[in-house]
Amino acid sequence: MKKYKELSPIEEDIAKKIVNAAYNIHKALGPGLLEKVYEACMEHELKKVGLNVKRQIDIPIVYDGLTFEEGLRLDILVNELVIVELKAAETLNKVWEAQILSQLKLIGLRLGFLINFTVPLIKDGIKRYRI
Repeated sequence: MKKYKELSPIEEDIAKKIVNAAYNIHKALGPGLLEKVYEACMEHELKKVGLNVKRQIDIPIVYDGLTFEEGLRLDILVNELVIVELKAAETLNKVWEAQILSQLKLIGLRLGFLINFTVPLIKDGIKRYRI
């Protein structure tokens, strides 16, 4: 098991608020809606608890000395510290796990969540990733 540098209290607080928001949304709406609906609700829930939330933001990628503006698109970035990728899918694709780990590495963050709302119990749809 990899040893990671301990997350800051701020990162841990954001993580708790993200999990709570996902729980509240899933409890109120259930599974089966479009991803963009869950994304809008997640933004609302996180802003309600005082977090800075950006949706669908493009992150440039630097490769071989060149900057590519169409590098990454994040579903949600919270307080410039935590990535949240949302899904509304019957089954999870392993590529999504690799995607979030790559995103964290490329933008220099340490914590991300992959949340799939198409599950009977939301606890089964929340995956936390660290680098």
